[in-house]
Amino acid sequence: MTLFDHPIGDANEMANGKFAARQGQPLGMVVDGSVTNGVEVRLDSDVSVERIKVGTFVTLQGSNNRFFGVVTDIALGSTDPRMKYASIPTDDVFVIQALQGTVAFGMVSVLPQLTLPDVLGDEQGPAAAKSIPDHFSRAYISSQEDVETVFGSEKDGNFWLGSPLDMETKLCLDLGELVKRSMGVFGKSGTGKTFLTRLLLAGIVQNAQASSLIFDMHSEYGWQGQDADKGVNVKGLKQLFGAKVSTFTLDDDHSRRRGLSTDETVKLGLNHIEPEDVELLRESLNLSDVAASCAYNLREKYGEESWLKEFLDSGRNGSLLELADELQVNPGALRALYNRMGRFTRHGFMVEHSRVDTAALMIEHLERGQHVVLEFGRYGDDEAAYILVSNLLTRRIHRKYVEAKETAMGGAGKEPRPLVIVIEEAHKFLNSSVASQTIFGIIARELRKYNVTLMVIDQRPSGIDSEVLSQVGTRFSCLLDNERDIDAVLSGTSGSRALRSVLSRLESKQQALVFGHALPLPVVVRIRDYGTSFYETIEGGGDSEEEKKRKVDELFR
Repeated sequence: MTLFDHPIGDANEMANGKFAARQGQPLGMVVDGSVTNGVEVRLDSDVSVERIKVGTFVTLQGSNNRFFGVVTDIALGSTDPRMKYASIPTDDVFVIQALQGTVAFGMVSVLPQLTLPDVLGDEQGPAAAKSIPDHFSRAYISSQEDVETVFGSEKDGNFWLGSPLDMETKLCLDLGELVKRSMGVFGKSGTGKTFLTRLLLAGIVQNAQASSLIFDMHSEYGWQGQDADKGVNVKGLKQLFGAKVSTFTLDDDHSRRRGLSTDETVKLGLNHIEPEDVELLRESLNLSDVAASCAYNLREKYGEESWLKEFLDSGRNGSLLELADELQVNPGALRALYNRMGRFTRHGFMVEHSRVDTAALMIEHLERGQHVVLEFGRYGDDEAAYILVSNLLTRRIHRKYVEAKETAMGGAGKEPRPLVIVIEEAHKFLNSSVASQTIFGIIARELRKYNVTLMVIDQRPSGIDSEVLSQVGTRFSCLLDNERDIDAVLSGTSGSRALRSVLSRLESKQQALVFGHALPLPVVVRIRDYGTSFYETIEGGGDSEEEKKRKVDELFR
């Protein structure tokens, strides 16, 4: 009998018997590997390779440390290369059982990314893996204890996002860490991006560590949304959280037709549009540098609040040539500016003069700890309207946050409440040609310098500027089948080559590969259902205790 004829797996398992109580289902033992490529685990004879899925969360028990990682590949192996050419009597059960686990066996590749010493010091937790477990170390499907050790639990104040593959254990997120940097929700159409986004936003509202401003392109997040697959409506943030959420709308008719009332109807006045807005939207409006700079000349001539109205009136009166001569600007550039700005007056939400500063009103709601949903109604399908309104409002809100932050740094005020701004179809704002100019590109690069971060939602992450995407701290990726999109989402991620196969093999719905700043290691999550069972977890289903007390006090004042 040689060394390799001994039942090493059984001996190793006995040696590690002290760990048996906390381990999950046994898988096999480590037989090969490296820090760069991960380790190879040979499956036990009683473990069917069909049970294991790419993305499964695995614990490896080394001599002195536990290692945590995910399955990145699955393969079949054999000790005799002639087996694939030999004629095997597959109808002979005895022969098949004799070969399985000895001559023929299953192999899985595991990428260890975290390690935890078996003997812990004070406040010691999982750290980045800089080594790998020994030969013959045992591998297990991670237990509930392991999942809670790595990701935390609800009792610690974390948010239950879903479960690891083939487990019923709750996998939680630290929302405080999540909102510290920008985040992205990606996936091709129909994979459940909207439901995942709604779930995350509900967690942020419930967690109360940040406010959110949601530019709701298709009216999915306010009062209610739709589950197209089941043909039913689902509750939006306003239904779930009541006065914690304020709904604004650009299209009051759209809200009334749905039988809904909103908190505010938005009317944007020409008096609120500034040359700086035109400059930010130059690429989106297809304006030259010369045409965009004409706006500053017009403001100097007509004044801060009336420059756009006077300019459009001049164009209607046919005096653009005289105006160009007076301002000493190119007549063609001035005409281009007139044509582009004139398009906005066709929108019902644009008026000549508005006394209400919508951005200031939104800031009031946000400073009170509320969350704001701006529904676009029929304008949601108008790309130009979505880009104009979101940029225009965000630039003003961002400016106020910069001022508040700088005042707080000077000791003359308090820190502004953290804000998460949510935009859909993010590549329209953050592609390589416009990202350097739009306010969203600026915010993404600031890394929460002024307490403002982004949540970007997109089915084409490859369309987002690579520099901006590198600043997206936490990424939630549903199924992607385009190679460029997969490369974009995984860019800058440790072990991205191994994670490619994980991402491309997700199920078409209710699964996501989650990785980045808010998680200690990448993991495939089966997203929890967004429905009745989730609604029941929302404490109070609406107003906070403070809000209820305030309303009672007002009632009897």
